Amino acid sequence: MAVPLGGRGSATHRPVLLRETIELLAAERGGLFVDCTLGLGGHSEAILQASRDATVLGIDRDDEALELARERLAQYGSRFRAVHSDFRELTRVLATAKVNQVRGILADLGVSSWQLDSPSRGFSFRHDAPLDMRLDLKGGAETAAGLLGRLSEVEIARIIFEYGEERRSRRIARFIVERRERGEPVSTTRHLAELVERAVGPGKKRRIHPATRTFQALRIAVNRELDDLDRFVTEAVGFLEPEGRLAVISFHSLEDRIVKRTLLQLAGRCQCPPRMPTCMCGARRLVDILTRRPITPGEEEIAGNPRARSAKLRACRKLPAIQTV
Repeated sequence: MAVPLGGRGSATHRPVLLRETIELLAAERGGLFVDCTLGLGGHSEAILQASRDATVLGIDRDDEALELARERLAQYGSRFRAVHSDFRELTRVLATAKVNQVRGILADLGVSSWQLDSPSRGFSFRHDAPLDMRLDLKGGAETAAGLLGRLSEVEIARIIFEYGEERRSRRIARFIVERRERGEPVSTTRHLAELVERAVGPGKKRRIHPATRTFQALRIAVNRELDDLDRFVTEAVGFLEPEGRLAVISFHSLEDRIVKRTLLQLAGRCQCPPRMPTCMCGARRLVDILTRRPITPGEEEIAGNPRARSAKLRACRKLPAIQTV
């Protein structure tokens, strides 16, 4: 997503793929846009600056981020409003706001650098903190420490392997459970990072810290980041007016795979297994895909914001009328 902004967030706010996103959304047309992952408001501000006729409804499940974004965008008055919710609650949010159609929708998935760098949130092993990892601190979700204290060794290994693509997932899970059985549950970021390092063992010079994939996997599991992502994309397209645009930025191959597959299906390309005699996935042509391949950051952006290197942007345009395959 982005790195921190000034004031309480410190440093400079850098929304990922900002120019490319605003161009694909065609924000200069004005109209109502929904920023489903508001964060600190960088993309929303650019939309509002693109046209005096543009308005933004921002959604985020992090109360602190919402407060900072409201402060940042207060200068735009009634052209901006924000709602505390999960992006997958788009249908409910728009129904409450009495909105039937919008000009554009943006989803910048994942966790912002501002959240990752927060010493108290437990997303990173750079700071020793409670192993929390929740984006919504008031939503009642289970913390990462809670998951590791409750799940079986098999379930922990599955999460680390599937969401982190970590080859040593079984060994890491065994170390976690053995420590738990000794009455020493993994409760802080330092505990987990040190445990993973011991489980993985010495090896060749690594490009990333050995605990990176495990932390990523737990964060995805805690916040259900992949759950219903395909449904969200489909519902978002349903709310677009004809010629409306949807843009989705992902930071993980699993996220990008879901977004890609769903957009292809919405573009009328069957996603059923090759041996299926007839299409069962319900593919129908509702959109044109605007990004034949995902747009990725250039060298200059990555140099200024290294965490942007894994970002992938996909977008589509809703067709004027429903067409069948």
